[in-house]
Amino acid sequence: MEGSAYIHSTSPKPVSSKMKKAYRDEDEENLAGNNIMFDRRVVRGNTYAAQVVTQNAQREVERLRQENERTLRREATRRRREQLEKPSTPPAVDGRAHMEAQTETFLEELADRPVEAEATTQTEPFVDRPPQVLFVPSKTGVDKETEIPGGDLFDFDVEVKPILEVLVGKTLRISMLEVMEEEELEAIRRRQREFEQMRNAELMEVQRLDAEASRKFAEKQRRVAQEKERLRMQAELETKVAARSFARNYLVDLSDAVFDALETTGHFYDPVLKEVEDVFLPWLLDGVVADADNHGAARACSDALVADAMELAAATQAAVLADIKAKEEARLAAIAEAERLAAEEAARLEAEAAAAPRPRPPPPRRASGGVAAPAAPRPPRRPRARPPE
Repeated sequence: MEGSAYIHSTSPKPVSSKMKKAYRDEDEENLAGNNIMFDRRVVRGNTYAAQVVTQNAQREVERLRQENERTLRREATRRRREQLEKPSTPPAVDGRAHMEAQTETFLEELADRPVEAEATTQTEPFVDRPPQVLFVPSKTGVDKETEIPGGDLFDFDVEVKPILEVLVGKTLRISMLEVMEEEELEAIRRRQREFEQMRNAELMEVQRLDAEASRKFAEKQRRVAQEKERLRMQAELETKVAARSFARNYLVDLSDAVFDALETTGHFYDPVLKEVEDVFLPWLLDGVVADADNHGAARACSDALVADAMELAAATQAAVLADIKAKEEARLAAIAEAERLAAEEAARLEAEAAAAPRPRPPPPRRASGGVAAPAAPRPPRRPRARPPE
């Protein structure tokens, strides 16, 4: 190492800057997440000095603790609500036990191991990707050289001593921690064995108490069943005694009641009365009904004849009235014609009388005794024509 020259070379790569780059390298994808400088658990500064917690860190720790408490409280509330909403079932009967069963619409088979199946496929061959060309930036500046003699940079024997001390001390410390961890694990296993023994003893005691309670409950159920059976048999005996006494009291007057019922229903009857009711009265009623039907038919025939006669009389009367009306109209027309002719004759006579000189009328004659003679009778007046009705 002392005589060899120090040689250090790295492949060229672009210099990272704070400005936004046009592309992102695959190695820089999780750079911020893997950097311990962004980890809150890493304490910066001297580890031997007292850790100084800032107010922001205290507020952050308090906020995280409150969020954890709220989360735990919500989880406890949800579990309590689920326990309250879960329907309670009565205890199982003697000789049976409750078991969990699937009640969903789609049943699912429960198995210790999932279903395994082998499948093969053939992928298409692809062309290998060509090797990526290394980025070689253009050379800028002026090349310089220098010479470093052997042993000028560092002395390996001197520099490696503190590193070896740290490694050995760290190894011894880790070994002691491992031994202490093994002792602690052994103590934990011993405590677990003791706790397992105590738990088994308590479980046996609980099982004994449970068996004793089951025996007492079974004895109680047996006594209750016996008492119920005794009460049932006593009630059945009382029912039988009451039924026997009721039957004895009911059968005392049974024969008299039977004969009365038979006589009421008509099993004992008078032959003459039965013949009158069953033969004579139906024959009489049939005759009366037949006579009534005959009288009704005769009455219907007479009503029909009367109705026909009235219709014929009405038709005849209408024809006579029409004839009379026609004759009256002819008579009135003749009277009107006679009056017209008489009026023309009177007008002619009046015209002739007006044209001729009017003579003096003779003096009236006096009868003996100084009484005037009656005047000559006037000619009768012609009847005036009546207006047509």
